[in-house]
Amino acid sequence: MELIDQHTKTIMEGCKLRARDAGLRFEDESLEYIVTNRDLIELSPKVMIPTLYDYWVHDVEVLKEKGKYELYPGNPYETVINTRPAISFYNDNNPDWLNVMIFYHVIGHIDFFQNNLYFRHTWDYDFNGEALSDKRALAKLRSERGRWVDYVIEFTRGIDNLVGYHGLLSKIFSAPGSGISEKVDFYFDIYLQDIAKVNISKYIKELERYNASINEDPVMGEQGFFSLVDQRHPEFGSLLKKHQAAKKQKPRDLLEFIMEHSKMLGREENQWMLMVMQIIRKTALFFQPQIRTKIMNEGWASYWHEILYMNDDRIKGHEVDFARVNAGVTAMPRVGLNPYALGMRLFYFLEEMAEKGKVSWEFQHMADTGRRKDFDAKTGKGKDFIFNVRENFSDFTFIQSFLDQDFVTTNKLFVAGKRLNQQKMVWEYYVKSRSADDYRDMLMASLYHPPNIEVDQEKTKDNALYLIHRFEGKPLVAEYIPNTMLGIEYLWGGAVQLETMEVVATPQAPRMPTMPGIPMPQTDAPEPRELKWQRVLYTMHDRKLSRNTL
Repeated sequence: MELIDQHTKTIMEGCKLRARDAGLRFEDESLEYIVTNRDLIELSPKVMIPTLYDYWVHDVEVLKEKGKYELYPGNPYETVINTRPAISFYNDNNPDWLNVMIFYHVIGHIDFFQNNLYFRHTWDYDFNGEALSDKRALAKLRSERGRWVDYVIEFTRGIDNLVGYHGLLSKIFSAPGSGISEKVDFYFDIYLQDIAKVNISKYIKELERYNASINEDPVMGEQGFFSLVDQRHPEFGSLLKKHQAAKKQKPRDLLEFIMEHSKMLGREENQWMLMVMQIIRKTALFFQPQIRTKIMNEGWASYWHEILYMNDDRIKGHEVDFARVNAGVTAMPRVGLNPYALGMRLFYFLEEMAEKGKVSWEFQHMADTGRRKDFDAKTGKGKDFIFNVRENFSDFTFIQSFLDQDFVTTNKLFVAGKRLNQQKMVWEYYVKSRSADDYRDMLMASLYHPPNIEVDQEKTKDNALYLIHRFEGKPLVAEYIPNTMLGIEYLWGGAVQLETMEVVATPQAPRMPTMPGIPMPQTDAPEPRELKWQRVLYTMHDRKLSRNTL
């Protein structure tokens, strides 16, 4: 691995100037390294930090990718890392025109990393440096504790997808000094709505009474307002105290709860385990936004490498080369998902919509097809709009908000179905739906969405940890439950119980028997059966798992 030469660095600095002129914002400092194709494989897929702690799963991934490369040698183009400064890696055999295209793509990623609010918690420190320090700390612990370090890493990583990422963001973006007390928040947000369950009319009257009290006396108005509340609702004070106590004790995520309350980890001889767990948790939190913005991030980088490259006068004569490479990166598959292609097309679509004023209440509620087709308010706000989207959205909100029927129709998208041709005994793909709702549902189902598992502190007693899976329509993956709960039992130092939902088996309708000499018709894949759910309780105690129906 070596730093790029001065010639290539000059090319890339020119790319930065053109990118800034187009509106992208990023820090001046960046590091670029040249590596071989084979070495670049070890740095993919854009989440690997060179200084990341050693772990056997990382080694397996590298070996797998190297095995693929031996069979099908290819040219992985780049890897970019969200650090301070941003670091990117390039092949040692790239021509200048290709480095221009790749660096524009990298700049798109860096702009996204440094401006999308889902990455806010990664902006203020150098994760690369901290990762190196953590790697050395784990290496030292391995020399002292041996394989037990890897056991703790394994068990912690089994639940590192449950880290309280959104809780961390809400803490960063909370507005201190807003002037609204916790008592007021509880009264209007929880007591009136969830406990007293007042109607809208009464809620508005109370809100007006509060505003009038504050306007009349900014200092003592709140006290005067709540004197009447206490008369009408004597139980309000005690409910507020209970809420405040519960809020202080509420665990932020499962890992953090175990680290704070495990008696086993609290013993002096086990304190080293807390360091290991903290490293794993911090690393998981760092990578959460990259996992949750893959379509947007790759789409944004692809959009800008195409826009900026085609307007760069330094690449004249290489347009055909660019078109060939770009098509391989941004082609929209008929079956499956290419995040580069989908995200890029959605940004182009939104820019055009906003440019014509179609991202508006007036257009969205227009039913006439002809008027919709010819609508053009000429607002000129296309670029402003997509920069705003880049800053404030994740994949979930991006797809949920903007992937509509116009986009699906324009790009000729569809949901593919699969059916068995029993005459040829092959599976065939066919167009199952061209509905935007169905296509959106398919995409949403593919997005990262870890289970919502919380600690029930009231049922956690006698050193038995009680977990509740807040069911959202998808069951836990059954094959992972035993090993994951075994790891939690070890870290907790006692029995672990997990309450969740599972499907009740229902019989499938019998198929008609085949008739000799008569070919079977083409049939769709079996229709999904109606699902029935039941609540179950898993218990891991002394490394033995039991299951009971509730």
